[in-house]
Amino acid sequence: MPHAAARSWTPALILSLVAAGIILSLSMGLRQSLGLFVEPMVRGTGITVATFGFAMAVQNLAWGIGQPFMGALCDRFGGRLVVLIAAALYGLGLYLAAGGSHVGLYLGGGLLIGLAVAGTSHGVLVGIVSRLASPAVRATAVSILAATGSLGTFMIAPAAQGMIDLWTWQDAMIGLALLAALMAVATLLFRQGPSPAPVAAGSAQPVNARAAIGGALGNRSFIITTVAFFACGFQLIFIATHLPNFIGICGLPPIVGAQAIALIGICNAFGTLGAGYLCQRWGNRNVLALIYLLRTAAIAVFFVVPVSVETTLIFAAAMGLLWLSVVPPVSGLINGLFGPANFGALFGVMFLSHQVGAFLGAWLGGLSYEWSGSYSTGWVSLIAVGTIAAVLQMTAGDEADRDGPAGTTAGRAPAAS
Repeated sequence: MPHAAARSWTPALILSLVAAGIILSLSMGLRQSLGLFVEPMVRGTGITVATFGFAMAVQNLAWGIGQPFMGALCDRFGGRLVVLIAAALYGLGLYLAAGGSHVGLYLGGGLLIGLAVAGTSHGVLVGIVSRLASPAVRATAVSILAATGSLGTFMIAPAAQGMIDLWTWQDAMIGLALLAALMAVATLLFRQGPSPAPVAAGSAQPVNARAAIGGALGNRSFIITTVAFFACGFQLIFIATHLPNFIGICGLPPIVGAQAIALIGICNAFGTLGAGYLCQRWGNRNVLALIYLLRTAAIAVFFVVPVSVETTLIFAAAMGLLWLSVVPPVSGLINGLFGPANFGALFGVMFLSHQVGAFLGAWLGGLSYEWSGSYSTGWVSLIAVGTIAAVLQMTAGDEADRDGPAGTTAGRAPAAS
C-alpha cells in the first residue's frame, strides 16, 4: 500500500467504518429477512400475499421519501443522532408488525421500518465514511462498507428462519426487534474527523442541501443514473419480498428460501468489492450498465429453467454478486461529480427513484400472484425494466467516470468574484 494511502486510514475512519459496517449489516439483514415471514403470516392470520406485498411496498416508498431528509440531517448534525432515532423506529416497527394485524403490518412493517432503514442504510452511512476518507482511499472504504453490510443477511436470515421454526413467527419478529437495538450501541464507535480547513477567499464554497440538489438536477449524468436506478429497486425488492414464497409454491421447503437469502448476502460481499475494483478501471457508468445487464440475464435464465434447490441457490449466488454492487459506482458518481459535502442529500434524491421502483416491485409482485396464481407477470416485468436500465445507463455522459468533482455547482458554490 502506498504511504499516502496508508496514512489516510486514520483511527477515526477505521472506527467509524467498523460502526457503519455493523449498523448497515444489521439494517440490511433484518430488512431482507422479512420475506421469510410471508408464509407463516398468511397461514396464521387474515393477511394475504398481496397485503404483505403492499406493506413492503409502503416500507420501500417510506425509505425512499425519508432518505433525502435523513441524509440531509446527517450532513448537518452527524450520523449518531440519525442512527439512534432510526434504531428506535426499527424496533418499534418490528414490534407492531409482530401483532399480526393489518394496521400493525402497514404502520410498523411498512412506514416505521421504511423510515428506520432510511437512517441506517447507504445514504447516511456512506456519507459518514466519505467525509472521513481522503480521495486516495474513499472508493476502497465505501466498497468495504457495502461488502460488510452484506454479512448481516448471511447471518440473520438463517437465524430468523430458525427462530420461526423453533418458536412462533411473532416471537421471531420480537427477536429481530431486539437485534435492532444493537445499531444504537454501535454508534458509540463513531468518531469525528479533523475540522475542515478554512476555505481560502475565491475558492469553492460549500452550499446547503437545497442548492446542491438544484444543481444536481441540472446534470445529465445524474438524471440518467437516477432514472435507471428505478430498475435496481424494482428487481431487488421483488426478489427479496417474493422469492421465498415463489420457491415454496414450486415445492421447495422454507429453509431453501432462508439459504437463498443468506447466499445473496455472502456473495454480495464479494460482488461489491469486485465492483469497486472495476469502477477504478472501467468507470462508474460502464460498471453500472454491466451490473444491470448481468442481473437481468440471471433473472431471465432463472425464469425459464425448472425451479430446484440447485437452480435456486445458483440464482441466489448470481444475484448476490450483483445485489449491492451498485453502491460503489453510484457513490463514486456522486462523489466524483459533486464531492462528499452533500452526499447524503444527493444520494437520497437518487435513491427516491430506486424506492419508487421498489414500491412497485413489492406491490405488483403480490398483485400478480393474487390475480393469476403465479409470479410470471412479475418475472417478465423484471426482465423488461432491467434491459431498459442497462441501455439507458450507457447513454450517461463521460463525466460520470471522473475521479474528482466536476465543474458543477451542485456540491459547491461558485467562487466569489
